[in-house]
Amino acid sequence: MIATHLIIHGHVQGVFYRDWTVATARSLGLAGWVRNLPDGTVEAHLEGERGAIERMIAAMHDGPPRAAPTRIDAREVEPQGLRTFERR
Repeated sequence: MIATHLIIHGHVQGVFYRDWTVATARSLGLAGWVRNLPDGTVEAHLEGERGAIERMIAAMHDGPPRAAPTRIDAREVEPQGLRTFERR
């Protein structure tokens, strides 16, 4: 079990990016959360198996149809022991 903190840059607010993230993360068996930040980025915390997190991050580079992510900053952090994935 690992955890990763992400900041997603680009056109990621107002395009259902958070809802898409929740659905995709849950389908991969990940726990964590996602939220919009005031600067127009999206912040996410992912917890789970390394392979599932890597698949999630790869998918997040595309996101839902109207999104246009330009960069994802990721860093490994300590797991918080979360059990579900939610939108904040």
